[in-house]
Amino acid sequence: MRFLDLCDKEVININNCCYLGHVRDMEFDECSGCICAIIVPGPGKYMGCFCREEEYVIPWCNIVRIGPDIVLVNLKDEMRHKI
Repeated sequence: MRFLDLCDKEVININNCCYLGHVRDMEFDECSGCICAIIVPGPGKYMGCFCREEEYVIPWCNIVRIGPDIVLVNLKDEMRHKI
């Protein structure tokens, strides 16, 4: 799977069935080259689009399943980070 294929998928939290957004970035381990986390922008302030102050950094181990059109993650509130 390519990164662009992953960006097209919706990210859903299985704890509360909430739509989080789409994958916009990835975090890699420099030594091993493995994916450490995916990064999803948080909700926007103005009409849901502008001034994003938070992002979700979801460790790779918290990804439950990658399907044909969605990515299911097990996300807790403390995984939201300030930009």
